[in-house]
Formats: sequence, C-alpha cells, structure tokens
Amino acid sequence: MLALFVGSAGGAARIGHDPTAYPNMAPIAHYLSKSQTDEIALARSAAPAAISTNAEVLTLGPKGYQAVIEGKNHFVCLVVRAWDQSFDSAEFWNPKTRAPHCFNGAGARSVLPTYLKRTEWVLAGVSKAEMLKRTQAAVAERQIPAPEMGAMAFMMSKDGYLGDDVGGHWHPHLMFYLPRTATAEWGANLRDSPVYGQSNPVEPLTVFAVPVTRWSDGTSAEMRMQ
Repeated sequence: MLALFVGSAGGAARIGHDPTAYPNMAPIAHYLSKSQTDEIALARSAAPAAISTNAEVLTLGPKGYQAVIEGKNHFVCLVVRAWDQSFDSAEFWNPKTRAPHCFNGAGARSVLPTYLKRTEWVLAGVSKAEMLKRTQAAVAERQIPAPEMGAMAFMMSKDGYLGDDVGGHWHPHLMFYLPRTATAEWGANLRDSPVYGQSNPVEPLTVFAVPVTRWSDGTSAEMRMQ
C-alpha cells in the first residue's frame, strides 16, 4: 500500500496518544469531507500547482472514490484515509486522517489501484482479517504487482492530517515506491539520513520518504528531523 509510516519515521508517539482509540470503523460520514470542493482543494494541495492544477482528481464519497476532474498530465491527486496503513496499525480506523497524495503516472498505474480496492472492501463492510486474507491471496495470484520503476507521489500538503502520533502533517516529502528493496541500499533510517524507508509486510513493495524544504504552496517548512 501507500505506507503511511510517518509515525515511526517522525519519532516517538506524541504524549497522550491512545493506541486503542480506534478499535472499529466509525460511521462512513466521519471519513468524508464537508464538501467535494474541500476534498478537491485538499487533494490538489499534495503537489505544487504546476503539477496538481492539471492532474486528475479523485474524491471519496459513500460509494468509494470517483474521478471528478479529468487530468491532462498523467498525475492523479486524492486524499488517502487511515485504512491505507498496515492492518495492525492502531490508527487503521482513525476518521481524522487525511493524507493528500499526488501520484505520477507510474504510481497511479501500479500503486494506487491496491488502495482503491481496499477502499471498496472497507465501504462494503469487510473485516480487517478478511481484507488481509484477500490481500495475501491477491499477492499470491500476482493481482497485486510490484510497483513500476519510477513510481512516486508528492505529499507536500501543509493541510493534511497524517495521524495522532504525529499530530498533523509531519514534513512535506516525496514518496518513492520500489519492488521489495533493502532500505540500507538507500541509506534509509540511519542517523542524520534524510531518507526513511519501510517494506510492506504483505505487499511486494518498499516505500521511501524523502523530506523536502517547502510545502506545495512554496512556503518554507521547518526541518527538524528526528
């Protein structure tokens, strides 16, 4: 999946964070934006306007994601919800999570479909245990492929909420999706390294996050790496 691992990448969990706060899915209304206009704006905030203005935009509704703006540059922007995280994540059902992503063509073709399929399962009321089984079966049958080479996504929104453990938007960053790779090959997760990496325990991919110095609107981001 898209591997929202900023909680571990960003350092220790925030004081007062309750890992048992979201044992079950909340009513679907809690995961929806106030309006489609708000959802579109948040999705586009994932990347600089030079990219997101001409990107395809998907928005989440009660029946799943739908394309509401046709793209012209092969990028796809959307707001990812908490069920993108690993199945054992304490925040899997956190209704506050809003993670704007803007995928390039390779990412939209080879990474995004898995998240969209999981969203279909979530909205159909499939349990986490059953979703895990289905995912494992799909991997075994090669219905979930490794990412295409060059797959990436912008995550540069200052308005996202990536989880209670980071308390908001973490750092603006770029995500790179590779077939399963040793994180050490990128120098990831080492002291003073600007690269974070995590391999998905179920799907055939490794995700690397590289923080950048500016938000998508061009304003400077304070870079206090932990």
